[in-house]
Amino acid sequence: DAHFKATAAMKAGPGDFPVGLTLTMQDVQGVGEDNAAEAFIESLYGPWLEIGRQADFLGVQTYTRVLVGPEGSLRPPKDAERTGAGYEFYPQALGGTIRFAAERIGRPIFVTESGIATDDDTRRIAYIEAVLDEVRQCMADGIEVKSFLYWSLLDNFEWTSGYGQHFGLVSVDPQTFQRTPKPSALHLGGIARAGAI
Repeated sequence: DAHFKATAAMKAGPGDFPVGLTLTMQDVQGVGEDNAAEAFIESLYGPWLEIGRQADFLGVQTYTRVLVGPEGSLRPPKDAERTGAGYEFYPQALGGTIRFAAERIGRPIFVTESGIATDDDTRRIAYIEAVLDEVRQCMADGIEVKSFLYWSLLDNFEWTSGYGQHFGLVSVDPQTFQRTPKPSALHLGGIARAGAI
């Protein structure tokens, strides 16, 4: 109700601009016969998929995948690389959620969050390369992807994890607040300046 009232207020003007919503969407992958992936999707998104169909665009926030068997969610594979946040390192998840949103909602897609918590910046660069490959492939397949926003610019206070997880392209000294761009910031900046997506 609040979403529809806010949308109506914004659409009333002044101005004429698109109004949408953004959802945290992990790539839900069914495993085995009679898996519960669809029930899991319903439990995550419920009516928001229908609301999204009435919006002008949908924002997608994706960090990993969720494997779902007949009894519910499963642990990542034993040999899977984990990020500093404990997620499976699985940048292909972004392509999965973009495709899911395009198929189920049918609106232009804004990637409003995707990133990795790590202290190994080479893995952040690898993640950026891989997620941008996913975005490029989705666009090549005709999906209207309007943006990619990396999470996050700065190492930040991350919910209950405090300052222990480092998602940022720029490190922040918690005592002096000095900000230092990481190699990944320069890498992503070079891609953006070259218009390579």
